[in-house]
Amino acid sequence: MPTEHPTRIDTILAYHQLVGLPKPEHPLISLVRFEDIKPRGVDKPKSIINNFYSVALKRNFNGSLKYGQQQYDFDEGVMVFLAPGQVLRITSDEPSTHSGWLLMIHPDFLWNTPLATAINQYDYFDYSVNEALFLSAKEEATITAILQTIQQEYQATIDKFSQPIIVAQLITLLNYADRFYQRQFITRSLTNHKILDRFEAVINHYFTDDELQKNGLPTVGYLAEKLNLSPTYLSGLLKSITGRSTQHHIHDKLIEKAKEQLSTTDLSVSEIAYALGFEHPQSFSKLFKSKTSYSPIDFRQSFN
Repeated sequence: MPTEHPTRIDTILAYHQLVGLPKPEHPLISLVRFEDIKPRGVDKPKSIINNFYSVALKRNFNGSLKYGQQQYDFDEGVMVFLAPGQVLRITSDEPSTHSGWLLMIHPDFLWNTPLATAINQYDYFDYSVNEALFLSAKEEATITAILQTIQQEYQATIDKFSQPIIVAQLITLLNYADRFYQRQFITRSLTNHKILDRFEAVINHYFTDDELQKNGLPTVGYLAEKLNLSPTYLSGLLKSITGRSTQHHIHDKLIEKAKEQLSTTDLSVSEIAYALGFEHPQSFSKLFKSKTSYSPIDFRQSFN
């Protein structure tokens, strides 16, 4: 079967037209209820790329959505965050119906506001390709109240105060979402520790295989891809569970391997450096000393 190319939606107006909604009250921002969107027919695109930010609070979705390599069913309050250019795939073959809210913000709406650059600092716009935000009833009520405030301002007469007031509410919403994501890292500890176990297996395999000598140290991106996670999400998860970033874990594994070879083999420091994927032994020695306070030679001599 031929691969379906994603449908690109450049404007919020184009999205309204696609799903049978009236023209938006503002060309650069829109807040709609999913109940007002016409059920998707089988002829509607199943893969969409929006040229604007999307924040969705979904409930009672009768299908499933796929982000990256993971699929999510929505029978409770769930938030998803999409940055411009990310792909949203609808995996249900039936017309979809669900309730909730959809907030769309074109990047141009954020010009000359604190969010113009700061919005990229909210990691979950990267998480969204892998990890939806599952809300408690209390958290959902908090988010809904903020969205209702935005709705009131959005539907009022547009004046010079409209943009800063809406942006202020957006910042509040995004900060609450940030807090709730951190809560999710903690409360979903079983799932997260399974990911940690898989991470350990992937990195251990890399350091025991010949990948290290051929390709050098694994990148955060490589490890995240093996786990079907985004690099930012993986680093945030590891930081939450272990207090250390992905890069720290890579270096820890490297030092562990280096200590093993320095203490149990007669290989020279240069040979060990090359075996660990370093082009220059000096770089290996510098990293080893920064992590252990010993030079490789001093560490080896401590066993004599």
